[in-house]
Amino acid sequence: MVIVGDLLKQKGGDLWTIGPDATVYQALMLLSEKNIGALPVFEGGRLAGIFSERDYARKLALKGKFSKHTRVREVMTEEVVTVGPDDSIEQCMELMTHRRIRHLPVVGGSDVLGIISIGDIVKAIITDQKSTIGLLKDYITAGR
Repeated sequence: MVIVGDLLKQKGGDLWTIGPDATVYQALMLLSEKNIGALPVFEGGRLAGIFSERDYARKLALKGKFSKHTRVREVMTEEVVTVGPDDSIEQCMELMTHRRIRHLPVVGGSDVLGIISIGDIVKAIITDQKSTIGLLKDYITAGR
């Protein structure tokens, strides 16, 4: 069973964040530069929300607002769903599917350790299944 902590180790330790008073344009530039889909929003050293491409599309672009004049705090998702490093990737997949979200900050104690995406989860599940298939093939062929 693969856990979130293992997945974070494989991804590396990069965590890109933004403040709530940054403009949406600045957030979009960071998303583009880092090739990521969401940014945890920190205020006063604590997780205050999350800003994603979906927030931009649904709360700004469709409402005719301008990214250079709108603050992240105006469109970020304030109710952040998080997971812990000991949670399984299967639990994450279920949570993401049920809550219809694509990104989960990983929180250990009071620290945000990283963020995982639906793509990270799918990749990890596929890798784990390939490993299991390989082991089963070895087991079957060893018995011949």
